[in-house]
Amino acid sequence: MLGLCLSWGFNNVAIKLAIPDIPPFTQSAARSLIATLLVGLWTQFRGIPLFRRDGTLRAGILAGILFALEFVLIYRGLVWTSVTRATLFLYLAPFFVVLGSRWLVPGDQFRPAQWLGLGLSFAGIVIAFGLPTPAVSPHQLLGDLMLVGAAMAWAATTLVIKASALNRISAEKTLLYQLVVSAPLLAAGALLSGERVNGMPSALALGAFTYQAVWVVSVTFAVWFALVVRYSAARLSVFTFLAPLFGVAAGHFVLNEPLTPAFTMSVALVALGLLLVNRPR
Repeated sequence: MLGLCLSWGFNNVAIKLAIPDIPPFTQSAARSLIATLLVGLWTQFRGIPLFRRDGTLRAGILAGILFALEFVLIYRGLVWTSVTRATLFLYLAPFFVVLGSRWLVPGDQFRPAQWLGLGLSFAGIVIAFGLPTPAVSPHQLLGDLMLVGAAMAWAATTLVIKASALNRISAEKTLLYQLVVSAPLLAAGALLSGERVNGMPSALALGAFTYQAVWVVSVTFAVWFALVVRYSAARLSVFTFLAPLFGVAAGHFVLNEPLTPAFTMSVALVALGLLLVNRPR
């Protein structure tokens, strides 16, 4: 999980580096398409059956729709709200996973000390990014609500994988369901929003995009789905609070963005929260 969060933290920097040459919806659709080809080749090499009837079609399509919806809401929400506000609202997702687990995943329920750990970890994110002020316009409020919706879609995807027949198949097939369904939906979003790629992207943009498509989507997402099936989805979701902190650190080292003294306190709170959430009974 530490490795995944580190990869996802740098993914935010990669998206930012590629956006000037490759618009966001286009990035997301193209990386889903490329990842589909890569993961498909990997399943053929490993002999993983993809078309065997296993009762996962409906759950797989639902997971794919939720996967696409998450990114549509994130990218459109960022048009109207700030990155800081978007990060805070998006990382409500672990709360939704913990709440949903009470009904959908028997035995995966938090004790009071774990709820305290969840709260401390979120407090660390608030300190790192700042408490959001009230929305200054209806559009900003709409953007905030879209990021909350994205958090719910992210949580719902995790719970669908954990609580449905998808937990009986390979992580690669679960990922392919989401990629195959999301690619055309995200491409439609790119067309509807009027995105265009004007000219050949720079080497930096292509490198950042390749990192997303080959490593983040094709590898780390598959690892994440495998972990969700094997371990507590609620506990794993709390670990994702590390991703935005790694993103801040990546912004400092790659983009020379400043680090504030509050960042150290944020890391300490998130770490303490993770200890409480994962402490044995």
